[in-house]
Amino acid sequence: MHILVTGGAGFIGSHLVERLLREGHRVTVMDNFFRGRRENLAGCATHPSFRLEEGDIRHYDDFERLPDGIGMIYHLAAQSNVMGAVTDLDYSYQTNVTGTYNALKFARDRGVDRFVFASSRESYGEAQYIPVDENHPLNSKNAYGASKVCGERYCDVFRQMYGLNVFVLRLANVYGPRDFDRVIPIFINKALRNETLSIYGGKQVIDFIGVDTVVELFVEMTGHPAVAQPVNVGSGKGTTLFELAEAILRESGSASRLEVLPAREVEVVKFVADTKRFGKIYKTKVPENPLSLLAGMITFEKNSGK
Repeated sequence: MHILVTGGAGFIGSHLVERLLREGHRVTVMDNFFRGRRENLAGCATHPSFRLEEGDIRHYDDFERLPDGIGMIYHLAAQSNVMGAVTDLDYSYQTNVTGTYNALKFARDRGVDRFVFASSRESYGEAQYIPVDENHPLNSKNAYGASKVCGERYCDVFRQMYGLNVFVLRLANVYGPRDFDRVIPIFINKALRNETLSIYGGKQVIDFIGVDTVVELFVEMTGHPAVAQPVNVGSGKGTTLFELAEAILRESGSASRLEVLPAREVEVVKFVADTKRFGKIYKTKVPENPLSLLAGMITFEKNSGK
């Protein structure tokens, strides 16, 4: 299959691209390198089935330059950082809302068969109950979550009006090698330098899921029947930031200390995914330990020299 991955030079996207190429697919990546990094795709650059198109999903003209014959789209391109979305509202809206509309419009115009939209647990906002199932109200607490709700609504419209096979996945906190500027890589890099780890608020409970599991699920979708309902993708287990910090300090042998700072109001305090629907629909299995990739991430960050 010829597959388009928007945001394919990013953290999740680059892992997905590598796997799709190993599976024998032809892959085109579209990325504006706002958060994506060229080095993430260094191992793909000479692959005969790989094509990189530098482009911005905010501009439909950039989609029109893409080759014909694309049968599936993984739409991962986004301003995917909560604090980044808050500090640059315009970019967040234009990328996450206008960009998603453009990607859906491209899928319709080119007759693409299936479309995978990477939504977020941020769509729910502050949990009214734990674990959070897919019927929980969508009361996003920040601009990033609001933009993902808008994207989901457009996916519904294109499914209903044009028959596009759309998969909507509400991802929990995905982590793994190549991630940056989020809690786990920030903690790891500070731990490796024996710097203080700052915890904002201290009441957070987070559902972490490894990028390897998410990629496995994405690959499963290349041959999976269409799913009309949104699906939570998480570990179904909650980890406090203190538990996370202690695990990182233990794995890295760091002498860093912890400090608790005032909470940041835009951040969701507690989220644990109800994964029953995920387990019923998909074959992909979630590891028992939600932090199973920590050791590999620490090694990756040591070798990266950051």
